[in-house]
Amino acid sequence: MEKLPIGVIGVGHLGGLHAKMFADIPTCTLVGVFDANSERAQHIANEYKTKVFSSATELLKNVKAVSIATPTSSHYEIAKIAIEHGVHLFIEKPITQTTQEAETVVQLAKQKRLLIQVGHIERFNPALLALETYNLKPMFIESHRLAQFNPRGTDVAVVLDLMIHDIDIILSLVRSPVRSIEANGLAVVSDHIDIANARLQFENGCVANVTASRISQNKMRKMRLFQRDAYLSIDFSEGQTEIFRLIDENEDIPNLTMQLGQIQAGTKNRKIVYERPETKEVNALKYELGLFVNSVMNGTEPVVSGQDGLQALKVAHDIMEKISSQRLSL
Repeated sequence: MEKLPIGVIGVGHLGGLHAKMFADIPTCTLVGVFDANSERAQHIANEYKTKVFSSATELLKNVKAVSIATPTSSHYEIAKIAIEHGVHLFIEKPITQTTQEAETVVQLAKQKRLLIQVGHIERFNPALLALETYNLKPMFIESHRLAQFNPRGTDVAVVLDLMIHDIDIILSLVRSPVRSIEANGLAVVSDHIDIANARLQFENGCVANVTASRISQNKMRKMRLFQRDAYLSIDFSEGQTEIFRLIDENEDIPNLTMQLGQIQAGTKNRKIVYERPETKEVNALKYELGLFVNSVMNGTEPVVSGQDGLQALKVAHDIMEKISSQRLSL
């Protein structure tokens, strides 16, 4: 079986995990790694029995695909060099630092017929994967992504660090252009926005209320979806989803579903049912990297494409611009 020769550029905390996963994915070969910290690169190479390259360019000459897990500020330049070498890209989120950079990278890759997958890992959370067979048409969404303070990641606003996960998920669920944005935020312990709230209104009428904080006492990664006849609660931390639905009185209750009661809707009686979809034990990082390898091998569009990453970044920057304008008007 042919294996995809792949490398990792940037083997800090997250990039080291990328190397570990690629070394374990049977459809690819971890050709080597590169990092500006040569000692760290050598340590990772020794651990996963691969090679250290002296530069990103030398690595790119020996692979067909690469994972970019460097600081966001360097994504653009590395991605351009990779595209020049005809290498497919997995880029950790956010795709680049600016929307202009992201647009250029997406366009250059398209011209070279190269694939880009962006590392929005929450798309592969078991709690969200459990809803793949459900007909989701949310009209109101509420999300909270709260974390305790950690100096790692404070070089960017919380909107790009944490909120962008939920922005990407919401855009993938609603699939309608954003009509308007209202937002507020505050820098508390760093030089960038540490807590933010945004209200997104979509052209199809859906509204999303999104909150992110990295100065909270307790962790929370939850999203609630409201749509006609259903309420869904997604807990990304626990990897579980709960669904409350209204069904017709004569409709059979599926397996793994519990009837909670009845409600009268006009002249009809309807059942209130509860279900917890079965979730699979999935390593989200290994799963998303494996799907990237499969996309490159089969020439299929990645689940989270470069265009998806660009759209999430655009909305994130629009939110930050709204916050900046609010702060300037005070």
